[in-house]
Amino acid sequence: MVIKTALTEMLGIEAPIIQGGMQYVGYAEMASAVSNAGGLGILTGLTQPTPEDLRKEIRRCREMTDKPFGVNLTILPALIPADYDGFVQVIAEERVAMIEITGGSPAKYIKLLHDNGVKVLFKSATIRHALKAQKAGVDLIEVVGYEASIAGGQPGDEVGNWVMLAKATSTLKVPVVASGASATGRQLAAALAMGAQGITMATRFMCTIEAPIKMSIKEHMANPKTDERSTTVVLSKLYNATRVAKNSVSLKMLEIENQEAVEFSELAPFAAGTRTKAMFQENGDWDDAMWSCSQSVGLIEDIPTCKDLVARMITEAEEQLSKGAALCSRSSL
Repeated sequence: MVIKTALTEMLGIEAPIIQGGMQYVGYAEMASAVSNAGGLGILTGLTQPTPEDLRKEIRRCREMTDKPFGVNLTILPALIPADYDGFVQVIAEERVAMIEITGGSPAKYIKLLHDNGVKVLFKSATIRHALKAQKAGVDLIEVVGYEASIAGGQPGDEVGNWVMLAKATSTLKVPVVASGASATGRQLAAALAMGAQGITMATRFMCTIEAPIKMSIKEHMANPKTDERSTTVVLSKLYNATRVAKNSVSLKMLEIENQEAVEFSELAPFAAGTRTKAMFQENGDWDDAMWSCSQSVGLIEDIPTCKDLVARMITEAEEQLSKGAALCSRSSL
């Protein structure tokens, strides 16, 4: 059986599974592996220092796959000064299948992207922002729950995807994608049953053979001792709530945040992206940096290839959907 949804039809992919953007993980090796497995791989735009570097990475990805893939762009100019207009221009010129935009409004970029055949997905942690994005003309809305590896969360946004997804699928008119601690086929089946057209996964794809991070980090994620309680949320006091792996660095950050007054300068040495990059690519010490991680880490038990992971998720989803359908029967009344 093949699972066909509005998402698979729109993007020309086999499985309704998107790989989420991941800073210092979303390189061509990761995106191409997911796309070759049947999902939609995603390059992380701001992992590249300049728009032209992103162009090179897009072209490098095309050498690794002939399947559709996309690019994530997190628009947070106050926190991350970047040439956002330049990044979007390159994404449009290179005509990737889809852009995943989060953080800032996609409105000013939609015409340029659509004129170049790029589908626009907006990732939102709130229904109010999702409605604004829908009005602006995006093609897809990705709703993310608080259990996800969120970034940029505001007070009051602490809503899980069980509620977010139910509200989004009954409120929005554009296709909805579920994001938030997904790692299994039964979760994919549940999302589809609730009206979503697919799911996005990031943390689960980090723990695959092809993910370009040190094996010691993957082994930590797959360790039974690393469960659904092994994450925490930092930077809440600074209106930038981010779910990360629970380790000595994130616990130190929480200790600092628990003071009456806290400045970002006190937390910056712990939250530095350079420190995370070094952990992923050089020292492999999962306890030595702040790194995004959803509660789905509690569902991870192995380190498969992307192909094997996607295939077994589709099989499990099909089984669960069939079981669900078998519960329905016509009333004799």
